[in-house]
Amino acid sequence: MRRHSVLLALLPPACSSGSPKPKPTPTLTPSIPDVKVFLGLSHDHMKQGDEVPTYPQSPPVGGKHSPAWLKCQVYTSDLPKQNAVHSMEHGGVWITYRTDLAAADIATLEQKQNLNKEFVLISPYVGQTAPVMVSTWGLQLTATGASDPRIDEFVRTDAGVEQGRGENGGGAPAGVSLARGGLGPGGAPWRRRRRPGSGPACC
Repeated sequence: MRRHSVLLALLPPACSSGSPKPKPTPTLTPSIPDVKVFLGLSHDHMKQGDEVPTYPQSPPVGGKHSPAWLKCQVYTSDLPKQNAVHSMEHGGVWITYRTDLAAADIATLEQKQNLNKEFVLISPYVGQTAPVMVSTWGLQLTATGASDPRIDEFVRTDAGVEQGRGENGGGAPAGVSLARGGLGPGGAPWRRRRRPGSGPACC
């Protein structure tokens, strides 16, 4: 059951061709304690040759990002932020942990991918000071540790939810692997590979 009150406002779409067609975007009031809300996030895509954006939140919760989103799965190394942001725009929940977190706690976190395999990605995050953080587009929770019950509640509430103006649905089946696809700034995936007739690469 969705635990947010949603107010719809008309804003231009994230990707468009021709005349802009307004889409509704949600304004969320989270019921989970201590979840922070961030509004006014850019949905712009980077262009080839752009520098990686500097995000005001760490980990980021939205903003200008790569055209390619990542496959939602467990990762064991730091992820390119610009690709993870696009995953969150598609409804992904990004669970990040401090690089020196105990192995037992990392194992506990990795099990949380089973809560929603299509929309949960898990990785260490270089420079993170909190033990565990949970983020999706416009929302972020600083958890007390791997066993914080709010992590599960956040995933059940927000994984796959339409935070990113109609771009939900780009979970595990559609995302790129870090080992495939074109490379962008910093060696990050630049474009999603498509099968013939599979539709647009984004949006």
